[in-house]
Amino acid sequence: MNGEFHHVPVLFAAAVESLRIDPHGVYVDCTGGGGGHSAAIASRLTDGRLLCIDRDPEAIETLQARFAALPQVTVVRDNFFHIKSILAAQRIGAVDGILADLGVSSHQLDAPERGFSFHKDAPLDMRMSMTGRTAADAVNSLGQAELQRILFEYGEEKFAPAIARAIVKARVQAPIETTLGLAQIVADAVPAYARRDGHPARRTFQALRIYINGELDGLTEAITDLFDCLKVGGRVSVITFHSLEDRAVKRAFAPLAVGCTCPKNFPVCVCGKQPRAKLLKPVTPSAEELAENPRSRSAKLRTAERLIAD
Repeated sequence: MNGEFHHVPVLFAAAVESLRIDPHGVYVDCTGGGGGHSAAIASRLTDGRLLCIDRDPEAIETLQARFAALPQVTVVRDNFFHIKSILAAQRIGAVDGILADLGVSSHQLDAPERGFSFHKDAPLDMRMSMTGRTAADAVNSLGQAELQRILFEYGEEKFAPAIARAIVKARVQAPIETTLGLAQIVADAVPAYARRDGHPARRTFQALRIYINGELDGLTEAITDLFDCLKVGGRVSVITFHSLEDRAVKRAFAPLAVGCTCPKNFPVCVCGKQPRAKLLKPVTPSAEELAENPRSRSAKLRTAERLIAD
């Protein structure tokens, strides 16, 4: 492993507090990372249990070392999208709380060799699992129309047509293999004024990362699955870092909080439908956290509490 896997958790205290941890309860950290959230949860357990999941092998190595002396913590390498099969394999039924931090870890951003950052030159990789297709594979093989779609849908990039066109033109001369190589192609493709509003490659890198890792493919359904795994009174909390993720979480949570669907002119309810969840008010970073960790600027914590059994 290249260096210690670390992560600066965003909305740390709010996320941990949102779970209302019972010392005897069973909890899941869906995105273990460097173990910050997991350590805080584990420290509040007595005879409870914590399942710590991550798909990044470097994170798994760190988590196993960090929690080797804690028998109540089980580390699993997998994607939390498979939460139901993961719990079944661990012979765990309904749980008391689930946390999912959807952000890219500080380690992944800061380790040049992982290829997530447009600030440092490195192979254009971006794979969270360190397996499968890389970002370089994508930019060198996808058609211009598909690249444009990815940039527009996953990066909300208004210059997607020009950037996709520039990528296809550049790779004819030589394969695009490095982070700074791609960042320069993007910078050259956008108008001068766009280069003054943050790094012009930010949205392109976000879009490619989301595409390569399938971060939004089935996210709404995955969040619904997390909720399904809760006991009555249990909570699922999700930290998002951009509007696309937040939208997916809102889509998952909204129908859970819907109760009676009878027409408003009915004097009494005849449908008998009850809300399955209570949605807590979303939490955003404080001014102090924003000053300490600028990466938290777009973060949002949403929590749903299970009210009834199915």
